[in-house]
Amino acid sequence: MNGLAEGIQNAVQYIEDNLTEELNIGDIAAKAYVSSFHFQRIFSALCGFTVGEYIRSRRLSAAAQELSRSDAKVIDIALKYGYESHDSFTRAFTKFHGVSPSAAKESGTNLKSFAPLRIKLTLEGGTVMEYKIVEKAAFTVIGRSRRFLHENCYEEIPKFWQEHMKSPEAENIMGMYGLSADTNDKDFEYCIADNYRPQKDIPNGYVTHTLPAGTWAVFPCRGPMVETLQSTNTRIWNEWLPNCREYRLSGNYDIEAYFGKDDYCEIWIPVEKI
Repeated sequence: MNGLAEGIQNAVQYIEDNLTEELNIGDIAAKAYVSSFHFQRIFSALCGFTVGEYIRSRRLSAAAQELSRSDAKVIDIALKYGYESHDSFTRAFTKFHGVSPSAAKESGTNLKSFAPLRIKLTLEGGTVMEYKIVEKAAFTVIGRSRRFLHENCYEEIPKFWQEHMKSPEAENIMGMYGLSADTNDKDFEYCIADNYRPQKDIPNGYVTHTLPAGTWAVFPCRGPMVETLQSTNTRIWNEWLPNCREYRLSGNYDIEAYFGKDDYCEIWIPVEKI
């Protein structure tokens, strides 16, 4: 993906050009030529914050500039930047700037500026990232699922695992896999799952997912489980993907595979030959 940085920058420019319009993550991701599912992961890894956080910060920064330089009413600025009420805008503005919108109109008030992103991928030194490319037949998993926002999934998914492993449901689903799957642009489904045996009934409250036959990039994770998973996931988007010349992303899903060890698991990413 030679054009990863350019694609992300195109997406950032699209956000900037439409800052006062309704923004859809699918439209934004299309500017980077990837799905919204993968775009949100890549963006967070490269930038250190989510797409939603970036948009809010840019809007609140731009709103402060307008309030401090014009006679516009607070409610008009609030509506312009996508807030439905004076109160919701005031809460967000005050949390971001440390002062109210009304105070921002006063001369000499300290405000915070959040500049537009300029994406650059630079080579700072050699790093080694272990991976392998494997072909897998189609397989079906069964498990318990829950929906998560991209903004807080790093914090909330481990809580889901802790809850599951302490519940009676852990006797039915041991947790061989953690499957992330995209179904809309706002959030995603995460499923704690095992291999599904077709001869068995699907209990109430459980879901199944069939993963098609295809090619996977497999990344080993060694060390403290949650910390290693999250750091490896970030490195996939930040290091491996920008430098991969033979494969591109395929499919709006990925998998964490567990092998009954406290210090080893794998991340599986669906890919296809370029």
